[in-house]
Amino acid sequence: MPISRRRFSAGLVALPALLRGGAAAAAGRPVTVASLLGEDKPETRIWRRITETLARTAPGRFDLRIVPNAALGGEKEVAEGLRLGSIQAALSTISTLSAWVPQGQILDLPFLFRDRDHLRRVLAGPLGTELRAQYEAQGFVVLGFINYGARHLLAREPLTTPAAVRGKRIRVIQSPLHTALWSGFGAYPTPIPIPETYNALKTGVVDCMDLTKSAYAGFRLYEVVPCLIETGHVWASGVVMVAAPFWKGLAPQDREALAAAAVEGVSYFDGLMLADEEASMAQAAAQGGRVFQPEDSAGWQEGARRVWASFAPQLGGLDRIETIANGA
Repeated sequence: MPISRRRFSAGLVALPALLRGGAAAAAGRPVTVASLLGEDKPETRIWRRITETLARTAPGRFDLRIVPNAALGGEKEVAEGLRLGSIQAALSTISTLSAWVPQGQILDLPFLFRDRDHLRRVLAGPLGTELRAQYEAQGFVVLGFINYGARHLLAREPLTTPAAVRGKRIRVIQSPLHTALWSGFGAYPTPIPIPETYNALKTGVVDCMDLTKSAYAGFRLYEVVPCLIETGHVWASGVVMVAAPFWKGLAPQDREALAAAAVEGVSYFDGLMLADEEASMAQAAAQGGRVFQPEDSAGWQEGARRVWASFAPQLGGLDRIETIANGA
């Protein structure tokens, strides 16, 4: 069911009742954790793992109260919740955080990274350090970078070429770069929070969207857009983040414990995501979902290069982008 802004606000009012959960609540520092998906998905399982780790390494010092299934809103609402102090921890895509840190859009440039390892190596270097500082300045303390997998085009019909996308209404992340990418292909981008996309596709508000394989199944989108075109145009980077005021209020030993648990959680999440992609596509196939290969590779690449050139001035220049693309 989609989450409207009104329902999000109402959810915050009701949050204390949601989180009480029973008489056996832990006695540690309360930490409200927002997750977009259910208990079976990596987005929530990472927080269960972090909770288990902290129970061993910092017993009695943290009480993670995990609220799954987008009950606290979509990514933008959750990020705003961190800045307001109503939420202490969450995952987020880099795309959503571009509203506060536009420099992070360099990770969203289409066809920039060859594979997971290429992206991981880049984030382990100076770029990752630079972005962490910029996120913290906006209220988000990044404890680790995660990989949601590649984004693919989802549609009712096999839109395998850039020309086929022309004139289509496409749901996009609330990000200038994603808007520019699809506008460049002649589509009509429509920013819609992720919990509302199912109904938007079902009712024809939009014709298509792009998303990772795991989330494709997690939101049951194969029911309304049964065609997945394996474009892999963007590697969906994300972060494990906590609210800056919450972080600054922790004792040094608690920061150390939480940071270490998050680092271990990142490795756990990335492994889960690989397995979940395979299971998700099997689930989609069983429900009528079909996979198609993209055509006109030159056309897709040409569109990507236009985005690189357009965003280069705010992302450190085209030479920097080319260096990342050609990096080992």
